[in-house]
Amino acid sequence: MAKQPIRFEEAMLDLEEVVKKLETGEVPLEDAISLYKKGMELSSFCHEKLQNAEKQLISIIDQNDNKVEFNPVQGTNEDEE
Repeated sequence: MAKQPIRFEEAMLDLEEVVKKLETGEVPLEDAISLYKKGMELSSFCHEKLQNAEKQLISIIDQNDNKVEFNPVQGTNEDEE
């Protein structure tokens, strides 16, 4: 049976748990190293998911059904036509 891929929300919850455990300072060194590695993997996974989501949202469809690149800093230029 194949393992189901983890969802972003699950990864974030797991990452929060890892951080909480590490912040207590009561984790043995070997466990802390393993937790740190797991946290880094989860962080990388979440970062990649967010980047992919941003790429999907970065382009918008204008009123004429044309794909328009969206600059989050400048916004859209709907007044310019």
